[in-house]
Amino acid sequence: MNYVSTRNTDVKVSASQAITKGISSEGGLFVPENLPAVSVAEIEKLASLDYIGRAKSILSLFLTDFTEAELDSCVKGAYETGFSSEKVAPLVKLEDGTYILELFKGPTCAFKDMALQILPRLLTVASGKAAKGTEIVILVATSGDTGKAALEGFKDVENTRILVFYPSDGVSPMQKLQMCTQEGANVSVCAIEGNFDDAQSGVKKIFTDKAIAEKLAANGMAFSSANSINWGRLVPQIVYYFSAYCDLVAGGDIKAGDAINVCVPTGNFGNILAAYYAKEMGLPVKKLICASNSNSVLTEFLTTGVYDKNREFFTTISPSMDILISSNLERLLYSMSGSENVRSWMKALAETGKYEVDAATLEAIKADFAAGCCNDDETKATIAGVFKSKDYLCDTHTAVAVKVYNDYKASTGDATPVVIASTASPFKFSAAVLEAVDGKNDLDEFEMVEKLAAVTKKSCPEQLANLRDKAVRFDGCCSKDSMEQVVFDMLGV
Repeated sequence: MNYVSTRNTDVKVSASQAITKGISSEGGLFVPENLPAVSVAEIEKLASLDYIGRAKSILSLFLTDFTEAELDSCVKGAYETGFSSEKVAPLVKLEDGTYILELFKGPTCAFKDMALQILPRLLTVASGKAAKGTEIVILVATSGDTGKAALEGFKDVENTRILVFYPSDGVSPMQKLQMCTQEGANVSVCAIEGNFDDAQSGVKKIFTDKAIAEKLAANGMAFSSANSINWGRLVPQIVYYFSAYCDLVAGGDIKAGDAINVCVPTGNFGNILAAYYAKEMGLPVKKLICASNSNSVLTEFLTTGVYDKNREFFTTISPSMDILISSNLERLLYSMSGSENVRSWMKALAETGKYEVDAATLEAIKADFAAGCCNDDETKATIAGVFKSKDYLCDTHTAVAVKVYNDYKASTGDATPVVIASTASPFKFSAAVLEAVDGKNDLDEFEMVEKLAAVTKKSCPEQLANLRDKAVRFDGCCSKDSMEQVVFDMLGV
C-alpha cells in the first residue's frame, strides 16, 4: 500500500516513509491511496481473537512494507504489558444499547496510549527502512494527553529524541505534572504562552521550514511527529473500533453485520476520523457522532459546512478538546472532496481563518456524521448524573460525549446500539470531577484525588497517585515566536 499527500497526490510514499516523515513537505497529511476492505465474515473471525490478534490483522492491511515478524514484535511489545486490563480496550455496558469503550487502561491513563505505545516501535522499524543512520527528532504539540503518552512511549528509545510543547494554562494540573516529571535521557518539555492552537501551529511551521530541516540534516537529524498528523499515530486507533464491535459480537450483544453508532469526544478530529476509516473499510457503523465542548468549531462545521476559527477560545474542564484548528479534518475533506479542494480550503484557513465547503461535500459529511456540543455546567451535570444513576465515573471528556449522545438520541429517536469512546481516567481531572459529584473544594491536587477516591469508592491508578513525590524536571516557558530557538537549544544545535 502506498500513501499520498492530502494536498498533492503526486507525492507517493511507502508506509515506512509516511511514518518516518510524519507530514508531507508541502504541509499535507499522508493518507492511504486506497482503503482496504474488511468483510462481515472477516469481522466474525476477528471476534474470536484477542486484542493483539485483531491489531495484527488490521495493521497488516496498512503497513505492507513491514514483515510479519516486525509487525508481530511491534504489536506484542505495545500491548502485552503496560495495560491494566487484559482486554487492553475493554467495553463496559452502561445500560442496554449503550457501551463505554475504555481507552485509558495504558501507562498514562489516556486513550493516546493506544497508539503511542506502538508508534515508537513502528517508527524504529520504519526509520530503519526509510532513514537509516538518521536520528529522529519527535516534535509534539499537546493539549494534555498526547504529550505524556508520547514522552512515555519514546523515553530512552534508541536513536530518537522527543520534544513536547504544551499551553501553559491549557492542561490540567495532573497532566502538567505527568509531563514535567517525565523520566528519560532523550526527553524535553516546554510550556508556551498561548493555547494549543498556538503550539500546534508553531510545530507545523517548524516541520515545514526547509532551512530548519537542512540545519537538522547537517547534524544527522530529521523531524517526525507523534501527533495524530502522523499516520503511524492514527492507524492504531482504527483497531479499537473493530475490537469494540468484535467484543459486542463475541458477547452476544449484536450479531455480525448489525449496525452500531459511535460517539467520540474530539478536538483534533483524529479519534473520530479513525472510526470513519473503520466505517469506510466495512465496519457496520450507521452514524458517527462528534462531541465537542464550548469550543464548538467542529459542531458548526459538521452541521453547516462553514469552518471558522475566528471565535472566542474557551479554556474548559475538558482541556484536551480546547482546540480551534482540527488538523485531522483535512484527511476527511480529502476523502470527501479530493486534494484540489483541500489545497484551496487550507489556503483560505491559513489566510483568513475560515473556509466553506461546497454543497455536495456537506451532504456527504452529513450522511456519515452528526454533531453536538455542551458547556462545562452540562459536562459536570452529566458526570454527576451518570455516577448517581449508573455508579460509573466519567472523566470530563467522556461526559461531553455522553451528553451529546443523549441529546442526539432524544432528537432523532435513533436507538441503534452505541459505543461511546472514553478517553481518560477521571482522576486526571480530579478537581472538576470531584466538584461534579461532591461540590466545590479548596484542596490541593492530591488531596482532591484522595477525596474523589473516598467519595466514589473508585481507585486512583497508581501511576497518577505516585506523581505526588516525583521531582519536576522541566519548568521552562517560551513565547510561540521563540519555539524554533527552543528546539535548537533542546537539541544542542
